[in-house]
Amino acid sequence: MPDTGARLHRRLFSRRAGDQLLRNTVVSVFVFAIDIALLWLFVEFGGMNKLIAATIAFVIANSIHYGFGRSWIFRGTERKPVEGYAYFLINAGIGLAVTLALFAAFMALLPANYLFDRVLASVFSGLTVFVLNAVLNFRTL
Repeated sequence: MPDTGARLHRRLFSRRAGDQLLRNTVVSVFVFAIDIALLWLFVEFGGMNKLIAATIAFVIANSIHYGFGRSWIFRGTERKPVEGYAYFLINAGIGLAVTLALFAAFMALLPANYLFDRVLASVFSGLTVFVLNAVLNFRTL
């Protein structure tokens, strides 16, 4: 039976989704702190280009996130670990594209510090990646 929009809506706004989103938020805050710390270190001490530094920090943080995603956030997934990591990286790539596009736009449009711009961009990309992983990768919703 095809998944209708109404069925997907019910799954995304279910108690299970809320529990997963809460666990994902805890992990996301932790790995995002690592991401921001790495970004800051790469830019301030490494003299890296901000977008390149953001990309590297993002990939490192997302690899850590996968371990937590598999074992705690999306418990009960039947996806094999290597296959799941590949899909996770694809979803992270989508998240990275959203993050970098918004990060660049916010740096150009907002009179704010680059770290604030990165945090703001992450809100949008984080929700996007959560839904992709919950529905398409780990298939727990």
